Amino acid sequence: MTLQEIEVPVLVVGGGGCGLASSLFLSRQGVTSLLIERHPAPGRLPKARYISQRTMELLRQFEVADRVYERSMPLEHISHIRWCTTLAGDGELDRRTFYRIESFGGGSLAHYAKDSPCESTLFPQVRMEPLLRELASAQKQAQVLYNHQLVSFEQDEGGVTAVVQDRATEKEIRVRARYLIGADGGKTVGPAVGVKIEGQTDLAHMVTVYFRADLSKYWDDDYSMTTWFVNPEGGSWASGVLGQLGPTKFGRHSEEWMFHFSFRPDDPSRFEEASLLPRMRELLKIPDLQPDIIGIGHWTVEGVLADRYRWGRVLLAGDAAHRHPPTTGLGLNSAIQDAHNLAWKVAAVIKGQAPDSLLDSYEAERRPVAASNVQWALMTFQNHQLTDAGIGLVRGNAEASVANFRRYFADNQEGRTRRARLAQIMEVQRMEWQAHDIELGYHYDIGAVMPDGTPTPERDPLGQTYVPTTRPGHRLPHAWLERNAKKISTLDLVRPGNFVLITGHGKSGWAEAAGALAKTSGVSIDVVEVSDDADVRDIDRNWRNLREVSADGAILVRPDQHVGWRSMGRRGDPRAVLAAALGRILRRDLVNAT
Repeated sequence: MTLQEIEVPVLVVGGGGCGLASSLFLSRQGVTSLLIERHPAPGRLPKARYISQRTMELLRQFEVADRVYERSMPLEHISHIRWCTTLAGDGELDRRTFYRIESFGGGSLAHYAKDSPCESTLFPQVRMEPLLRELASAQKQAQVLYNHQLVSFEQDEGGVTAVVQDRATEKEIRVRARYLIGADGGKTVGPAVGVKIEGQTDLAHMVTVYFRADLSKYWDDDYSMTTWFVNPEGGSWASGVLGQLGPTKFGRHSEEWMFHFSFRPDDPSRFEEASLLPRMRELLKIPDLQPDIIGIGHWTVEGVLADRYRWGRVLLAGDAAHRHPPTTGLGLNSAIQDAHNLAWKVAAVIKGQAPDSLLDSYEAERRPVAASNVQWALMTFQNHQLTDAGIGLVRGNAEASVANFRRYFADNQEGRTRRARLAQIMEVQRMEWQAHDIELGYHYDIGAVMPDGTPTPERDPLGQTYVPTTRPGHRLPHAWLERNAKKISTLDLVRPGNFVLITGHGKSGWAEAAGALAKTSGVSIDVVEVSDDADVRDIDRNWRNLREVSADGAILVRPDQHVGWRSMGRRGDPRAVLAAALGRILRRDLVNAT
């Protein structure tokens, strides 16, 4: 039987957040792709739900951010995290709050708004994936096929040949692609190429109950994204974690919720789903709770990393390359950031703007970031043991725990001391809920960058304080500018698929050099002069304070909004200097080509 054959530049395997983002980012940069997903539709469980500022910046670049904000939970409703005893009940220790901490740029964390044009938000994966599928499917250069699975593939020097099966008809399709992106969570592509997954596994078995219910009579905090219940019979994870999900009402009026339970990996009761609702009623102290259960999911907490991201023509991204504990919310955000980094490089190679070797920089840049994120999430996961101890929980001794809880809430000197002690311990928890530098400050020391010899700014060991810099490899700092009487961010200067050269005035020679280089190299380079006499003006002088180069200098920003090169001032022949820099980034000889 002759198989139907499809030829496409890129085959994306996996229709989760990473795969769909890859399809969308590629098509918006003029690259045709085929995405296949073995399931007939996006998943029905909320999974990840926190979307960071940085991820929203990437979606803003591709004109998706507003679509997310229209449907997502506003920042004010995710501005706190709290630890409580129960949600209802009238006992001595019922409905008591141990602690509340600000989170994700909400409340008084005004520095988040200073550093980005975007707010963090809550948009569960159960809603993000359908939106990304809708947007990706609408692109002329993208084909999205659900209910199609990868049967096999092989690669040669010129590309990948894959056999894909339509699960509804069982018909097979032969797909010839120059590159294959494995975004399938590590289920098929990674094992097929021999990837080794390294790290800590089976840390806990989690069960998530996704349900609808009216909890407005009991939920007394409209601004807490998540409530951790600390029960004398177990820790905060073992007791349960309740989070609001919206989708159209928020706070106490949220229509949908998710409840996490934690079990030991070897606990046989983890699969006894009939016991979950009675346990929820007991923990919440709502004996007549009758939720509409939408779904129940099982998942394992682990912190693992693939030994390699690239296997010839096969590239791994998202959960296929790294998986984190849910703490700090790095999973989906890292996956979309993988797709963003990889898409512009694949596009440059497909268009002939760069050789295949540019794709080696994907692993060089993203794997160290993932390694750091995995370790960070593991640390913040382990921090919850400190929280439980600070509250006074004694595992396996309910009597002692109850006594400690009474002492904690007592209106006396000991109670005040215990509460002050917990406040000190909770300073450590800021690593999880206020990881501003972890979210914005990641950078690339090696890869598609031309270093300038300046030292890396010292990073906050607790991951909170972000230091903006235009040093090569770092994200372009945000500052508000004005263009045609419209307020824009410096990040808005970077169009999908294009480099941008930011200069201080038109007499430096950089603009002419960029124009000539664009013609000879075939690389799109936008030139933006930021000055009082130009179309783009530094209205608040914030950019002048952040740029770290003189008015005679220049900053070359890559299509993914990371600085690729900079010059502190005018240097020799601008055309030769710029050609050397862009050539170093793209791994081409552009000096002799000019």
